[in-house]
Amino acid sequence: MATSEHSSVSGFSPKRRSLLIGTASTAVLTTLGGIGTASAKESRAAAADFDFDKGNFHRDLLSTPVAPLKEPIGPMDATVLVYLTHLTMTAWFDALAPYHPTAVGVHSRIKRRPSSEAATNKNKNIAALYAGYQVMKATFTDQVPGYVKLFTSLGLDPEDTSEDPTTAVGIGNIAGKAVVKARKRDGMNFAGDEGRKYNGQPYEDYTGYVPVNTAYKVVNPSKWQPVPGPHRRRVGGGPGDKGIFTDQRFVTPQMGRVKAHTFKDPSKFKLAPANHTDHTDPRRYKRSVDEILAASAGLTDEQKSKAEFFDNKFLGIGQSTKYAALAHDLDLDDWIHLHFTSSTAQCDDLIAAWYQKREKEAVRPYTAVRHAYAGRKVSAWGGPGKGTVHDMPAEEWTSYLPVGDHPDYPSGSTTLCAAEAQAARRFLGDDILDLTWDIPAGSSLTEPGITPAKDLKVHYATWSEFEKDCAMSRVWAGVHFKATVERSLVFGKQFGDLAYEHVQRLIKGDVKD
Repeated sequence: MATSEHSSVSGFSPKRRSLLIGTASTAVLTTLGGIGTASAKESRAAAADFDFDKGNFHRDLLSTPVAPLKEPIGPMDATVLVYLTHLTMTAWFDALAPYHPTAVGVHSRIKRRPSSEAATNKNKNIAALYAGYQVMKATFTDQVPGYVKLFTSLGLDPEDTSEDPTTAVGIGNIAGKAVVKARKRDGMNFAGDEGRKYNGQPYEDYTGYVPVNTAYKVVNPSKWQPVPGPHRRRVGGGPGDKGIFTDQRFVTPQMGRVKAHTFKDPSKFKLAPANHTDHTDPRRYKRSVDEILAASAGLTDEQKSKAEFFDNKFLGIGQSTKYAALAHDLDLDDWIHLHFTSSTAQCDDLIAAWYQKREKEAVRPYTAVRHAYAGRKVSAWGGPGKGTVHDMPAEEWTSYLPVGDHPDYPSGSTTLCAAEAQAARRFLGDDILDLTWDIPAGSSLTEPGITPAKDLKVHYATWSEFEKDCAMSRVWAGVHFKATVERSLVFGKQFGDLAYEHVQRLIKGDVKD
């Protein structure tokens, strides 16, 4: 791996930051489609200035600002986001493989190109862009116009469907289509055609999952309860939303059945029972609840800001691998190889984590607080702008962040941070991250105009600091128990190791056809 002496990227211009983790697709499309905060004119100018020979298509073109509330995927939809990111990263990896001295693709085995064609980054950049476009057309058809604008700005032809394996365009198209074909029946149901004959929806459950508890009745206080809430057709709601309510559904419960890269059976990864939230052990159950209430009552502006930072998967989990790549001044190949290693770790991690979530179906703090303190009052955060309230009925307690639409154990966010951190440490050979993110006063989504009271700066010099705060942010936010995140850190780390070893074999060409 080509690296240079470590240098800080804390001064990296906010105008070049993406809220989308390094996923080519949505970041490009939302920005160039006019949804992002950058103007279409600014985006076209950036594309026009792109240096195909020396540039890095991902770093230079796809790291533009995006409005988090207007993303085509919601910040809480971690499984869909990570899954689509991985499809895109895989397409990029496979598109660059023919130009690498030894690497082979995951889903395509395109004949290696002469070294002269990799003397500059031009062919690699073109091949990767076309590969990503093929994934986009299969998974986000409504966003394709944004990609067309990007291609036009770059002087590329989005209608070029050539599959000539001797050209960059052909290689990109072959690689992207191979990824789509290989993953169409991988268990995620991205086409929405599994389980029903008509009117299927992309990523919907086809496994028949039914929760033990309903939004209105808890029959087992140890199990997950879907949360009811107001229906909102648009951000902020409107007159037409009044009196309309919806109940949560377990988001993509089929994720545990998705085909992984580094293992065949997710059940082989053991996780201790959720004994810290077993209501038949009331003392231990209440202790877990008390840890949540103590964190809620003691919330600081910094904790609130970090909780929102990590909850928005376009930010915390998304930005980190990019910042590590910048801190190590990686060349194009290593940049993509690092991001592919990270995305493999995260995708396989979530497959195993979601398998465990469905198996254990563990209760969230939202339900446990009400059960442990039924008919009593608690001290906790009282809601937006209210600070700590000392005589709040337990039935009125609410977490600082919205309750997740899936069971508590393990914590998906925490396992992702641990997997990503370990994958990067193994690939880069050190613990350096050097991520800095500015949080303007009053920018909170939970307490807009109030939190933080003054400008804050999130800085993580190392992955170790990053994953620790990522885990604890879930406790501060009131959405996961302390024992849950502590165990989730250990659970997630192993997927970073597995991904690194798997991708290294692909890079070295040490694979069996």
